[in-house]
Amino acid sequence: MKEYYEITVAGVDRKLPICPVNETLYIAGFVIFGDVELTRACARDLLKKAPEFDLLITAESKGIPLAHEMAAQAGMNRYILARKAPKLYMKDPVAVEVKSITTTARQTLYLDKLDMDAMQGKRILIVDDVISTGESLAALETLVHKAGGNIVGKMAILAEGDAKDREDILYLEYLPLFDSEGNPL
Repeated sequence: MKEYYEITVAGVDRKLPICPVNETLYIAGFVIFGDVELTRACARDLLKKAPEFDLLITAESKGIPLAHEMAAQAGMNRYILARKAPKLYMKDPVAVEVKSITTTARQTLYLDKLDMDAMQGKRILIVDDVISTGESLAALETLVHKAGGNIVGKMAILAEGDAKDREDILYLEYLPLFDSEGNPL
């Protein structure tokens, strides 16, 4: 079995470990946490493709460094984060359920009322590290619509599997799914 998948994203080379989802489906683990070089390069290249926007939104947790860096490079002082659990500081949180390919159980994403109010009437850009099944993306879209925001774009560093065929997302590179031998499907 192949242990790694080699990829170049935004001019940066990485070896991604191939990990099992189940007995027949494997994914390449793409993690930008702690990888400053990769995060900066991807944020730079995504911003080159991005439509005009007022605010970024991402889901906890792997999209956080990307949204942070994109906001910083765009000269913005804020981005919106949909949390996986309600926090004590959240006032009247709004919730949407999501099922991700990398998480076994259903999850819920939450937004604080202040974040919801901040999106009202604004041009919102949804960003994430990887779009695969599109479940997280759909949950973020629902939250933005509930807030009265206008989605102007949906972006990711990587489109995994069939997500590469979606016409409604922008991404930097394609990431295949793998069989139990580590061969791209």
